[in-house]
Amino acid sequence: MLTSLVVGVLLMNVFAAALVVARAPVYGTRLYRPMLLNLVLSAAPLVVLGLAVVVVLPLLVVGTPRPLVWAVGVVLGLVWLLLLPNSGYLITELNLNHRREGERVPEWYDVLLVLVLAMSGVLTTVLNVFLVVLVALVVGSEDSAAPLDSTPARVLEGVLLLLVAFGIYLGRHVRLNSWDVKHPHHLVRKVVDHLRSPGAVGNAIGFTLLGALFFGLMYLVMVGPVVRGLVDLEALRATISS
Repeated sequence: MLTSLVVGVLLMNVFAAALVVARAPVYGTRLYRPMLLNLVLSAAPLVVLGLAVVVVLPLLVVGTPRPLVWAVGVVLGLVWLLLLPNSGYLITELNLNHRREGERVPEWYDVLLVLVLAMSGVLTTVLNVFLVVLVALVVGSEDSAAPLDSTPARVLEGVLLLLVAFGIYLGRHVRLNSWDVKHPHHLVRKVVDHLRSPGAVGNAIGFTLLGALFFGLMYLVMVGPVVRGLVDLEALRATISS
C-alpha cells in the first residue's frame, strides 16, 4: 500500500514534467521554465527526506553520540519544513496565465497541464507529511502502526498542514521564498508590512484555514486507507499469532 502511494506520487510528478517539457516541441512554442523550476522546488522536500535517511541512519549504525545525531536531524528537519510549502505552492499554478497570444497550444492541453501540475503538488505535500509522521511516531515504537491512527498523529498532521498553507500564502501574496530565511530581519519586516495592509490578516487566516482543510481532506483520501490497512493488517497478524 505504501509502495503504491510513493510510486503514484512519483509518477504524477513525472507526468507533470513530461507535459511541461513536451508542450514546446509539440506545439512549436517556448519552454515555460517557471513551471519546471516550481516542479523541482516541489520535489525538494522529498530529496531532503531522502538525504536525512542517508545521513542519519549511518550515524546511528556507527554509534555516533545521540546529541550529534539529534542535531543533524533537527537541522535537516528545519530545512525540510522550510521547503515543504514549495510542494503545495503548485496549487497556485491552477490558471492559464502562461498562455500567450499566437500560440497554437490547444486550451485542453493547458487545462490538463495545470491540473496535473497542481495535483502533483498536492500529492507530494501529502506524501511528505505522511512520511514524516511515519518516522516521528512509528520508528522506535516497535514498528507498530497503531500510532498512525492516534491523536498525536492528527495533531502533528494538522500543525504541518497549517504551516504548509500559511507558507503558500506567504509565497503567493508576500512573494517570499524558502531561501529568504537567510535574511530574517528583511523577511519579518516584509511579512509585518503586508499584514498591516487592509484586509490582509483576514485573508491570511482564511487562506491558511481553508488551505489546510483542503490538504487535510486530500490527506484523508490518500493516506486514510493506507493507515487503516496497516493497522488492520497488524491486528490480523496479532490475532493469528495468538
